Order: sequence, then structure tokens, then C-alpha cells
Amino acid sequence: MTLPYKIRLSLYLTFATSLIVLLAFIFIYMVANWTLVSAVDRDLTRETKIHEDQISIVDGELRFLHKDEWEEAEHKETQFHPIFIEIVDTDGKQLDKSPNLGKLHLGFKKGHTSATVGFMQLLNDQEVRQMQIALTNNSRIEGYLLVATSFEQSRKLLSNLKSILIVLYPIILLSLFLTMRYLAGKSIEPVVKTTALTNLISQKNLNQRIPLSENNDELKQLTVAINGLLERLEQAMKREQEFTSYASHELRTPLAVLKGSFEVLIRKSRTQEEYVAKIQSGLIEINKLNEIIDQLLDLARVELEVCDVHEIDLGSIVEEVVDSVVIDGQRKVTFVNETSHPTYVSSNEKSLIIILTNLIQNALKYSLPRTTVTVLLLQTNAETILDVIDEGTGIKKESLPKLFDPFFRENSAEFRRIPGSGLGLSIVKKLCDQLGITISIDSQLGRGTTVRLIFPPSTQS
Repeated sequence: MTLPYKIRLSLYLTFATSLIVLLAFIFIYMVANWTLVSAVDRDLTRETKIHEDQISIVDGELRFLHKDEWEEAEHKETQFHPIFIEIVDTDGKQLDKSPNLGKLHLGFKKGHTSATVGFMQLLNDQEVRQMQIALTNNSRIEGYLLVATSFEQSRKLLSNLKSILIVLYPIILLSLFLTMRYLAGKSIEPVVKTTALTNLISQKNLNQRIPLSENNDELKQLTVAINGLLERLEQAMKREQEFTSYASHELRTPLAVLKGSFEVLIRKSRTQEEYVAKIQSGLIEINKLNEIIDQLLDLARVELEVCDVHEIDLGSIVEEVVDSVVIDGQRKVTFVNETSHPTYVSSNEKSLIIILTNLIQNALKYSLPRTTVTVLLLQTNAETILDVIDEGTGIKKESLPKLFDPFFRENSAEFRRIPGSGLGLSIVKKLCDQLGITISIDSQLGRGTTVRLIFPPSTQS
């Protein structure tokens, strides 16, 4: 079973913190142990130095000269902070000792000598800390002085500290888990609120957005990302609704014409010429339907596809499109390249061909007979400009802002006679937006129209 995120976060934090606490406890215990051992070693060093100066050789044997020192309490005690002293020869044979040793002997390490660091030994089942130094005469080792003291009290302190730390550890872990759980719950409250608000947003209220937090943190970035996603979804829904509306609007008219023609045709017998005329009229409407469907599919494809932008030679693309355009009547297309070198732009070859083909075909469609459509390529400063110029009747000034709307066509008898779906410029505008191309239209009635494309600077050096 998967645990809630709040519990998992609490467990992760508790586990990490528990390791830190464990290391801290181990460090505390080691410091306490080192402190106690160092304190005992310092006491033993002091005692060793005192008693070393009181030992001399008598009749060839090592003797402790001031026997009255044995009467001190620390040398007679065996329970409370006793000091045990023993003198041995080089083989460890006892030569002299303090009264509190009785029949016992301190541990002997042959050859070992240190006046600062002791070692642990057992004396009659009692743990003692012992120090051993060599006794020399004319640089010759005559024996060893052994000094020891009980380590029981220190060991008891360390044992108590260890028990306290062991008892405290689970209590601290439980406290840490509860604290981390509370803090985790508080920290994910904004996420919970964001989730709740997101669940309230549906297709009917896609225009709603999640309020941004005041803090400029990761939660704010998450909210911005979700709002961005909602914005894209809203735009996609609008495009879908617009597409459905446009499609139903534009397809309804040719279908109604076809239906009406066929209904009239079957009401009574007709001559062969009348049948042929109606069928030809129906074929014209079917061609219109095919053109509209193709344009709608192109429009949908443009909105879904992501263009691969790279360096291309604009001049060669324009020349290729101009050569491929089918020209009806006596109109012609001229390509004028005012640049003296290859013109590279950051664009997409396939999309650019669609843009230029639509613009040139529109210019041919709406220009006057026996006129020329000019495609002009030039550069000014850092800008690359491509103009498509026709000598048509022009467009009304109030209609210019609507030219890129899907299915918009100039509402005049002259334009209605020209076949078209009103989707070409809409496709051109969407492709230009994807490629970062600035498109503008300048037109004057009776003088023609100029469509200008301004390309973004090329990244090629």
C-alpha cells in the first residue's frame, strides 16, 4: 500500500535526522569516554612522577624509601578512588607494593613504558586504569613502576550516559516523526489547496486561474506552470470550437446548394441539357467543398504542428515557389532580388513554401488582367524583407484588420465572384506567428495591395 506523500516525507526526514542524531550521540559518548580516560591518565601521570622520585636502589634492589607514604588513605583504600602501586623487576617479579594491593598483583607488560598513556586491566574482577614506566640506573632498566587506579566510577558514569542516550533515542525519533509530520502537512498545504482549486476547473470554466502565492518559490513556479497549462488548454478548446463553427458554417452552404439542386432536379423529368447543367453546377459545389475541406485540414495541421526552424536560403525558396505557381490568363509573376549575395533566414522550408504559395495565388486571384505580380526581396540594416505586390483593385481600409480572420472575405460583388474559402490568409498568419515572421498588409483602392514579410535575424555568422 502506498503511503500518503505527507507520511513518506515525514519518514524520509525522520530517517535522515535520526542518522544525524545517532552520529551525534556516538560522538557525545566517545567525547565523554575520552574525557574520563584523559582525566584518569593525568592523575596517574602525576602519581607516577611523584613516586618515581621516591624510588632508589638499596642493596642492589629497588626500594620505596618513604614507607610512610603507604599510610596515606589512597594507598590503603580499595573501594573509593584507590591508588595501587607496585614495583617489579625486569621480569615482572614483585619487589614492593602498596598495602591496598594485599596479595594481588598488577598486570605487567614486558618492555612497555609510558608516562602519559595508560591501559585497562582487571584487578580482582575490578576494572582499573594502569600506567607502567621503566626505572633506570645509568641508562639501564632496573625494573618498572606500576601505578593503577580504579576505573569503576568512570565506567559507571559512561554506562549511565549510554543508558540515557539509548532511552532518549527512540523518544527523540518519535518526537521527530510527529514534528516532521506536522511540518510536512503545513508545507504541502499550498499544494493541497492548488489541487483542490485545479479539480474545480472543468471545460465550462477553463478561464479560471489559480491564485499565485506571495513567495517567489517552487510552489509559485508550479502554480505558474499549471496556469500556463490551463491557458493552453483554453486556447485549444477555443480553436476547436472555432474550427467546428467555421467548418459547419462553410460546409453548410455548398451542401444546401447541392441539396436544393437535386431536389429541383427530381421533381419532374428534365431534358438532357438541364440534367447536365445541374450536374455541372453540383460538381462546382463539390469542388468548393473539397477546397474548403483541404483548407480546414491545413489550418488544423498548422495549429498542431511544431515547426523545425533552421537556416535556409530565402532567395532560392522564393525562386522555386515563383516557378511552381500555375498562372491563369495573361497575368505573370516576377521575382526581383535586390540582394547581391545569398540571403539566409531562420525559418522552415515547408511552412515558408505554403506561406509564399498562398500569398502569390491570392495576389494573382485578386489582381487585374494583364498585370504583373512582383515578389521583391531586399535587406535594410539587419532586416530581411519580402514583399508580394499586386496591381489589383485593393481592399477597403476598414477590412484590413479582418483579413487574417478565418473565412473572412471582402463583402462586395466583385470579390464574391472570385472562388475561395477565406482560409488562405488565416493559415499564412498562423505559420508566420510560429516562425516569428512579422506580416503586414498595405492596400489602396484602385492601386493594389502589398503584403510584407519581415524575417527575424539569422543566427548564422
